[in-house]
Parts: sequence; structure tokens; C-alpha cells
Amino acid sequence: MAEAIRHDKTARQLRLLSDALDSGRLGPVRRLVNTLSPAEIGNLLESLPPDQRAVVWGLVDPEDDGEVLVHVGDEVRESLLADMDTDEIVAAVEDLDIDDLADLVEDLPDTVIDEVLKSMDRENRERLEQVLSYDEDTAGRLMNPDVVTVRADTTIDVVLRYLRLRGELPEHTDHLYVVNRRHQYLGRIALQALLTQDPNTPINRLIDDEQPAINVNESSAEVARKFSDHDWISAPVVDDNNILLGRITIDDVVDIIREQAEHQALGAAGLDEDEDLFSPIRRAFRRRLLWLTINLGTAFLAASVVSRFEATIEKIVALAVLMPIVAGMGGNAGTQVLALAIRGLALGQIGASNMWVLLRKELAVALINGLSLGLFLGLIVLAWYRDLALSLVIGTALTLNLLAAASAGVLVPVTLKRMGFDPALAGGVILTTVTDVMGFLTFLGLASLILLR
Repeated sequence: MAEAIRHDKTARQLRLLSDALDSGRLGPVRRLVNTLSPAEIGNLLESLPPDQRAVVWGLVDPEDDGEVLVHVGDEVRESLLADMDTDEIVAAVEDLDIDDLADLVEDLPDTVIDEVLKSMDRENRERLEQVLSYDEDTAGRLMNPDVVTVRADTTIDVVLRYLRLRGELPEHTDHLYVVNRRHQYLGRIALQALLTQDPNTPINRLIDDEQPAINVNESSAEVARKFSDHDWISAPVVDDNNILLGRITIDDVVDIIREQAEHQALGAAGLDEDEDLFSPIRRAFRRRLLWLTINLGTAFLAASVVSRFEATIEKIVALAVLMPIVAGMGGNAGTQVLALAIRGLALGQIGASNMWVLLRKELAVALINGLSLGLFLGLIVLAWYRDLALSLVIGTALTLNLLAAASAGVLVPVTLKRMGFDPALAGGVILTTVTDVMGFLTFLGLASLILLR
């Protein structure tokens, strides 16, 4: 429901913006754009063709430039940065949080990176270098080193005076982290506890040590799963020696979850989630040609199976009419199972302990669906061609292909995952090959055995 409202809002903003741009009046465009949040502006820019995008980007408040750049895909960001000079880029990114800057800095030209680093104080420069030292898609790259820590041997009154001297807290601060003299993580203390307890209460009496810290090398997918499971607003990040390094906040995790959803949706079609909607024709052509070529190769494999039964098809023309039904139904059924399996792998719900249970369940579902749909399809074919044997053949072939589709839908993504390949990107191609080949092979093979005896 929330996603549908968001889409409707974007579509409405896009219409208003297009009308204003067509009228040639930039004042209404500027006012509309600068009533939006940076994330909304980023979404709007991704929805615009390059010429309109350039106009709107020039009207964005410079104070929002850095945040907008963080919220657009790689290709769109590249096009926006190309229209900015070095001083503009440095001004845009200098106030970003360290974790956001780490996401952005590697997309900047080397000369700009040097200027950005020169504009930072020593402490923030060291923090940025620390975050960049960790692998992509790990907790270390997600974390913000800017954390507020307190010692267990102080009182609430001391902590409150420290916070007043500090003047401000990092965004999404719901807890302060308690550390020892070696800066090792001991636990957390809620801000509400500081405000509601007696000022003379020792901090060590209020420590909540139930929230486990996240290891700096954990994958971003695992981080997202933990936030989802425990409804965290923020979480501490530690190294192997339990030294507190930083924290991850919910806004970063929401971005991960959105990127995972986009990756699964677009990866199933062999596309990149960072691809610009209006990317240049040549670039889009090159990216898609590979997967289309692979699909063409698998299509020839299916065609070669059909060619083995040319004599059968020549004698029974009805087979040529009916065989796409078996392959198509198998493909649709397999896609349902594949989507379920990819989602389970992404959430860490499928492993060696339960994969065979899932496979047995999907085979049982496929068998029931196959028998039900096979009977229904057989009756239709019987009424159409008045041939009981043909009805038996297509009903049996459909059931067998649904069983093959269920097997492939579970085993293909699990196998690809274990081999280090991306199931969302390659699973659909392999699944289509299996269901097409098995659909034609079972239908035409049974027809040869039963109808031409």
C-alpha cells in the first residue's frame, strides 16, 4: 500500500514537472523541486530524460546536491557529476556523513577526490579512510564512525553534562554505547533512561547488554536481516577484538533492502539495478546483448529437441499446436518457485538443513497442480480433437514438466549460489531452458511412444 502511494506521488510530481518544463517557466519547477526531500528529488531525476534531467538538476538547492547524489543510481550519478565542476562537487559532499561519503567518493574523479580529502579535517579524513578499507557490501562500509560513547563508571549527571557540552547528537541516535578503557563494547543505554532516572544513578546499573554487536566483516544482507528481525533503529559495529568502530542506522538498512528488491526484480531479467532508465542506446544494447545471446543459444537447444520429432509432428499436426502449452505452463510454474527460492536465499532462509524439505514440498505442490491442470487440459483436448490418447499424452506431459519446473526452481538457484554466481541474474535463463527442453521432450516423446505405435 505504501509503495503504491509512493508510485502515485512520483507519477503526479512527474506530470506537474513535465507541464512546467513544457511551458518554459522555470520558477514553478524550482519551487516544486525544492519542496521535495533529497530522496524524492533523486527518484524524480531518475524518471526524467537526460535533457530535462539536466535542467532540473541545475535548479536543485546546492545544499541538497550531496544527499541527492547519494540517492541516485550509479549511471545517473555519473551523468550528474559530469555537469559539475570540482568546486561544486567538493561543496556538495563536504557535509555528508562519513558512510554516505564512502558510498559516493569512489565514483568521483581522482582530482576531485584529492580536493575532497584536503577539505576535510584530519579526524574525518582518517574515519573515511577507515570505512573505505573494508570490502563493499559489508558492515564496515555501511557504518558511520561518528558514535557517542560513555564509560560505565560514570553517573547519569556526568553523561548529561557531557551531552550538553557536545551540543548535538548524530542523526538516529536512540542509544549511547558503553565502552571500557580499551574502547571495547559493553552494552548500550537508552536516551529515555538518561532522562527518566535519578541523575546520581551509575551508568553500569542501566546498561542493556542484550543487543549483540555486528561484526565489521558481516555482509550487508545479514545486517539487513538482523535489523528486520529485531526492529533496531541503530546497532554498534565492532572488530574481532570487540573494539567499537561505529554504528549502522536504519536509514542505511532501508537502502539495502530496497536495493535487494530492485536487484531481484531486474536481475531476473538480466538487468542491472543501477542501469539508468534513459541510458544511451549503445550502452543498453551492449548490456542486454549478452543475455539475449545466451537465451538464443538455449532456444536452439530447445529447437534441437523439437527437430528430433519432425516425423512425429508431420504425422500429427495437432502436436505443433499444443506443444507450446506444455512448455509455457512449465516456465510459469518454475518462475513462481524460482522467485520464492531466490527470496529465501536472500533472506538466509534456505540452507543445507531445509533445502530437501522445500524441494519435497514444491514437488508435492507441482504434482497436485499437474494432475489437476493435466486433467482439465486433457478434457479440453478431448473435446477439441476427439482423441483420448492425445488427451492422455498432453495431461501426462504437463504433469511431468511441472515436476521438472519445481525441481529446477529450487535446485538451480541453490546450486548457482554455492558456485558463487548470482541466482537472480542467471537463474531465469537456466530455468527457461529446463522447462522448454523438458516440455518438448516429454510431450513429443510420449506422443511418439503412444500415438505412433
